[in-house]
Amino acid sequence: MTQNATKVTFWGVRGSTPTVERDSWRYGGNTSCVELTTAGGGRFIFDCGTGLRMLGNHLRAVNGRWTKWRGDGGIEAHVLVTHYHWDHIQGIPFFHPFFEPQNRFHFYSFESKYLGRNSLRQVLEAQLAKPYFPVDVGTMAATRTFREITGGDQWDIEETHIRTVFLNHPQGCLGYRLDTPTGSVVYATDNEPGAPEFDDNLRQLAQGANVLIYDAQYSPEQLASTRKGWGHSCWLEGVKIACETKVKNLVLFHHDPDSSSTTVDGFLSAARQEFPATWAAMEGMSISLGTNGTEVVLPEARLGQRRRLCFLATVSGRTEDGMPFEEKATVRDISVQGAYLWLHHRPRLQSELRVVIDGPQQAGAGALALRATVTHCEARRSKDQNGVGVFFIEDAEPEPPRD
Repeated sequence: MTQNATKVTFWGVRGSTPTVERDSWRYGGNTSCVELTTAGGGRFIFDCGTGLRMLGNHLRAVNGRWTKWRGDGGIEAHVLVTHYHWDHIQGIPFFHPFFEPQNRFHFYSFESKYLGRNSLRQVLEAQLAKPYFPVDVGTMAATRTFREITGGDQWDIEETHIRTVFLNHPQGCLGYRLDTPTGSVVYATDNEPGAPEFDDNLRQLAQGANVLIYDAQYSPEQLASTRKGWGHSCWLEGVKIACETKVKNLVLFHHDPDSSSTTVDGFLSAARQEFPATWAAMEGMSISLGTNGTEVVLPEARLGQRRRLCFLATVSGRTEDGMPFEEKATVRDISVQGAYLWLHHRPRLQSELRVVIDGPQQAGAGALALRATVTHCEARRSKDQNGVGVFFIEDAEPEPPRD
């Protein structure tokens, strides 16, 4: 699908500040950066948080150098900056392609009333100003152009049509919609609902989109109390917008640095009860939009050393179409973080499973019950068998001995 598709890849999914706490690893701790590539080869980057460094490292790993992106002429990409808060610009000094002369980058954002004309250029250069950074902006050898835009602007870049609106966030923030030949993507982070003008802006922007990437930093309870006025939103508001505007997929984004992976799991689970086509943004996750539909791929989750084995387990959960199931399964390998199972049913990515592993038949010993989230699913050689990768999301609890 990806050869003739619009592909969205998430490199940074946190808001406010990066986090390295262990319980945030599964979704990732880098701040906002999303890459979009079109079937025709167009390249766009939403925001320049610390996830931008991860994108640069990926290009190096794939191409063997920092410069190859489109043919041999170097990288050409369009960088769509939503606003100038730290978590959306702090990756700029660490993106190696900015320092290679073969590359060309076109930056877009609005004129800040605090900075005046050339706000975008000032922000970029300030990232490398003394005494905040040891390398001067003059070392950024790539060609850079700057275009200041405002809410309501529309323009075309090759086969992609771009629209912008202002969102409700302190000191301003732009939302973007990109309509490509194979699908439409709306990037609407850092928005607080409740202001009629901005609410209307967002609903017009999101109408009928294939993918809506939306700020879900807080819980509904936080948004109504301690976080009111901070310029962010929650999963419930995202669901409301997705339902009203008939988007096809909702992606919860801009996770709070204090939200553990389990907290994000809870937001996702609650959102899916209201709007099943919901996903939680995860570093390395990709969404491809093609003529045959939408394909979501999660990043490799095999973090620990695996041990090959073969024993039985009872697995229960929901299939891709939402139907509950329970079946006997074969566990093919396992680590302290997760396992690889063979199932007849095909569970949905990011859905929760209950895995009950049969334990040794010792006096007083029972089965081992674990909660897991689905990170991978692929068809095996047999038509009715799927290889399913899971990540355990809490400590195991023993099942009572069976009669």
